[in-house]
Amino acid sequence: MFGARCLLRALRSCSSAPCPRQRPAARVSVRGALGVQSANGERVKVQGWIRSIRSQKEVLFLHVNDGSSLESLQVVADSSFDSRELAFGSSVEVQGQLVKSPSKKQNVELKAEKIEVVGSCDAKAFPFKYKERHPLEYLRQYPHLRCRTNVLGSVLRVRSEATAAIHSFFKDSGFVHIHTPVITSNDCEGAGELFQVEPSSKIKVPEENFFNIPVFLTVSGQLHLEVMSGAFTQVFTFGPTFRAENSQSRRHLAEFYMVEAEISFLESLQDLMQVMESLFKTTAMTVLSNCPKDVELCHKFLAPGQKIRTYAKKQLSNWGADLHTEHEKYLVKHCGDIPVFVINYPLVLKPFYMRDNEDGPQHTVAAVDLLVPGVGELFGGSLREERYHLLEQQLARLGLTEAYQWYLDLRRFGSVPHGGFGMGFERYLQCILGIDNIKDVIPFPRFTHSCLL
Repeated sequence: MFGARCLLRALRSCSSAPCPRQRPAARVSVRGALGVQSANGERVKVQGWIRSIRSQKEVLFLHVNDGSSLESLQVVADSSFDSRELAFGSSVEVQGQLVKSPSKKQNVELKAEKIEVVGSCDAKAFPFKYKERHPLEYLRQYPHLRCRTNVLGSVLRVRSEATAAIHSFFKDSGFVHIHTPVITSNDCEGAGELFQVEPSSKIKVPEENFFNIPVFLTVSGQLHLEVMSGAFTQVFTFGPTFRAENSQSRRHLAEFYMVEAEISFLESLQDLMQVMESLFKTTAMTVLSNCPKDVELCHKFLAPGQKIRTYAKKQLSNWGADLHTEHEKYLVKHCGDIPVFVINYPLVLKPFYMRDNEDGPQHTVAAVDLLVPGVGELFGGSLREERYHLLEQQLARLGLTEAYQWYLDLRRFGSVPHGGFGMGFERYLQCILGIDNIKDVIPFPRFTHSCLL
């Protein structure tokens, strides 16, 4: 308490210093400046990068962007400010008056009083050219610079907004956020496509492991969420996952982000599907509402005709073999190019933790995938096998009883029916933006034979 009082006194003493006679220019973002409804000559300071420059006899026009908005702020200056350093890509600090613009294209403009070049840019050597629309494949060659383009700027703003919307959805729905580990000794998927973790410098006894057992980069946080679902009825995690798949396809990355949730006292696959559907719809509507121009840019130039549509639930079966990408896309198209739920997969195709439906010859598990246009599988989920004897039989059949004794313990001590799902975040962005290649919706894509930066 004493410390808090001292801190308050110190803050008051700092704020009691005399104010300067001339009020300094207030720093504003480009988005903030563009949002001013009635500009009356307020003195402001804007910092950003030049997106375009046009010089006339007596007037100089700059468009400055700081990443806060797709739109740039027009700066109007006297021609005397013109210099070689004011070029496309240069970083600048502009001070001046925010005034109403005579042009119908923008509401305000900045009448410059001072322009300082913070960092010059050689426009000829810069790999991106003004007014040139570069293919995404070309931009991928410059992971350290591509965020400065309009299209990647829009994608990353949408990514940020979607991240916040997902966290908001779970918080509003009463979920507890769990930080699941990146390093794990579990292989949740059972596919064997793992990155093993070892120290870069050899330890004293080469035969020993740093952790005493082999450990890997996580492929899923699900099993750790199941642990937490024994104490919290609704939990989720949102973090990086890793797959050592030798694939350069448009759908795969070696490092990507997963949104995963686990719900206790859940007995119906329909209830789980409702949460999946609500998550997708709520976050998509938030993104469309808060980033309309960014989404429009992607739809206009990258995916003409892409729309977010409503749902149709379909119960489909394709017995004896798993669904591949071409099958998933066919099912979506067959159902009218709308998101489709596929439920109750054959037991032999799915991991040990999925709940046995005990349905005779078909022998299915209570699993569900959500397939979406242009992407295929977006969500995957299931009810978990909470019955001790059935889970024990499954683990014994696979020779995993010893390794997963702790998992069996969860069923021995206060077990409840529960279920959960995972959503690939990058695939989600592909779906709502209509972007064909998953490598273009993540800041720094990692995939086989490529780890730039």
